[in-house]
Amino acid sequence: MTKKQDGVVRAALELLDERGAEGVSVRGVADRLGVRMNTVLWHAKSKARLLELMADAIVSEVSPEGLPEDWRERVHELARRYRRALLSHRDGAVIVAGTHVAEPGTLRFADRMVEALLAGGFGDREAAWTCWSIVYFVLGLAQEEQTADRAHGEALAEALAEALAPGGYPALSRVGDHLGDASFDERFEHGIGLMTRR
Repeated sequence: MTKKQDGVVRAALELLDERGAEGVSVRGVADRLGVRMNTVLWHAKSKARLLELMADAIVSEVSPEGLPEDWRERVHELARRYRRALLSHRDGAVIVAGTHVAEPGTLRFADRMVEALLAGGFGDREAAWTCWSIVYFVLGLAQEEQTADRAHGEALAEALAEALAPGGYPALSRVGDHLGDASFDERFEHGIGLMTRR
């Protein structure tokens, strides 16, 4: 990434943090930088490309340094760092989930994840698919976590309890108390643990 392209991406991330995903536009980035839209497009080519560069910048925040030696702990720590990077930007998970990026930061993260899974004895296909599963899981959980305040969790829990009250969903009624558990940290650790059982 060139220095000017990096400046465009940083301005776009600042806009994201202020206004959310829906507030990011080429015009908004141009206004923030005090330049014409054509200048932004010269460096980013299109809004879709700008979003790809933003996604890679977010994933680039996942440090590959100081990872544990144990393969399982390495996978867990990489997933934790990935989640933190997504949550460090307003709607960060939405931006990353909406792109398919083959850029250095994203490839570096995926390479470290697959490397750890291979070290754990996963076959080639299993390592690739488990990497995808972890990425999808963390993206989905982070999106839910980032919208939790807007979703009015208590109202949703009440609506769920009311829907289950007539008894038409016995299995869900049985576990109903756990469905509304808003501990995203615990949900995260549980999910990653399931995917790394050997």
